[in-house]
Amino acid sequence: MGKTTTMNVEIRFGDCDPAGIVFFPRYHRWMDAASLHFFMTCGVPPWHVLEQDSGIIGTPLLEHHTRFVHSATYGERLTIATSIEEWREKVFRQKHVVTRGDDLICESVETRIFCVRDAQDRRRIRGIAVPPDIRRRCE
Repeated sequence: MGKTTTMNVEIRFGDCDPAGIVFFPRYHRWMDAASLHFFMTCGVPPWHVLEQDSGIIGTPLLEHHTRFVHSATYGERLTIATSIEEWREKVFRQKHVVTRGDDLICESVETRIFCVRDAQDRRRIRGIAVPPDIRRRCE
């Protein structure tokens, strides 16, 4: 297994639904931020810088599976532990484990791909093979 990074989240009132529990899309927003945090902590530049250097615009999400175990509410602090579970030729599987202290709140596995802008039509993007230098930094 490669590196694992952590990112903390302070739950705010606006993150919760009327019942006072975190609205589930917030977890996905936080995990998306944890994905970028993972790469930057491993020494990969932010996507806007990487695009200038190599054309890579980011790692769009292709698929995700999340299992919710406990609820959380405002005023609490969550920790998101992020790692790469599997590298493939063009995609990778990234795992996020969200905890509140020792309690597992949820865990998610995402399939992502590195993308660049299409040379013929800059509005379109296309997937590329996992860059070996980025993989090395993250292992």
